[in-house]
Amino acid sequence: MYKSEQASRLSELTSADDYMNICMDGVSHKGSPGPEDKLFDKDRSCCTSEITSNIHMNTSWYNLDWSHCPQQLSPQCRARFTQDLCFYECSPNVGPWLVKVDGMKIRNERFVDVPLCHSECDAWWEDCRDDFTCVENWSRHFNWTSDGAKCPANTECVTFETMFKNSTNFCEKVWDHSWKVVNDSNPEGCFVMWWQEDTANPNYDVAYRKAQAIVSGAPDALPKWFHNDHSALII
Repeated sequence: MYKSEQASRLSELTSADDYMNICMDGVSHKGSPGPEDKLFDKDRSCCTSEITSNIHMNTSWYNLDWSHCPQQLSPQCRARFTQDLCFYECSPNVGPWLVKVDGMKIRNERFVDVPLCHSECDAWWEDCRDDFTCVENWSRHFNWTSDGAKCPANTECVTFETMFKNSTNFCEKVWDHSWKVVNDSNPEGCFVMWWQEDTANPNYDVAYRKAQAIVSGAPDALPKWFHNDHSALII
């Protein structure tokens, strides 16, 4: 069991640098971003190189198998979910979007509505639209057993295109609104999950602008759908 942070820690962030120097309070995360020479973002990472190695080697994570339908996930779709998982475990730039959650074994916090570039979402969608799933929300809707996540009774495996209809619904709903799809021209910027090697992480500037806006008192209400009862949130 990992060390749980105090419930009040997010409310104690008072500067933009505070928001940029915090990692999600989760079982696989560091306390704050730090150097990892073997990782893509060598200077700032919220995970160790061992975590990323395990992500690429394992077919499931937290007892969730991406290929939970009889049809195995295609290699290109699996690669996209691996990128997404690496972002979840390793990104040092989600501080401004962290919120507290209760009653979970793997984390005390999650990120909500991180702005994802529409082009990034579309690329993910194109690589996965012909793959199969049985539920729309992978954080809440599986039947969790001792053997991991199972498709609930009375559900059937259908293509992502049948389940989600379009790229925006897919990116926003599959992980329970962790992502918010925005235009690439969004004036506040947007996130990518991959960028050219040996260049600075472009997500840093987007996050820092958001942190500055929060500190300056700009309106920052959570979306109306969000509430504090996360008892049904599993991963």
